[in-house]
Amino acid sequence: MKKKSQPKDQKKNLSSLSSYAKYSSIAFQMIAIILLGVFGGIKLDQVIKMEFPLFTVLFTILAVIFSIYYAIKDLIRMK
Repeated sequence: MKKKSQPKDQKKNLSSLSSYAKYSSIAFQMIAIILLGVFGGIKLDQVIKMEFPLFTVLFTILAVIFSIYYAIKDLIRMK
């Protein structure tokens, strides 16, 4: 029995869906990392009871830097 090959259009659609899934998962991971940093900083500021939200600012900046690093690392690995 012969195997039926997929039409070119169907292969292209599967490829574009796969790319879409990869990039959207990176975006959701970045959002999760940043939100963890923000909420972690807010909770720590509440526990320490500081007037200026130092840990919120610090953790948010660190989370953004880490999420960008993580996204670049994943993009390089995908190629």
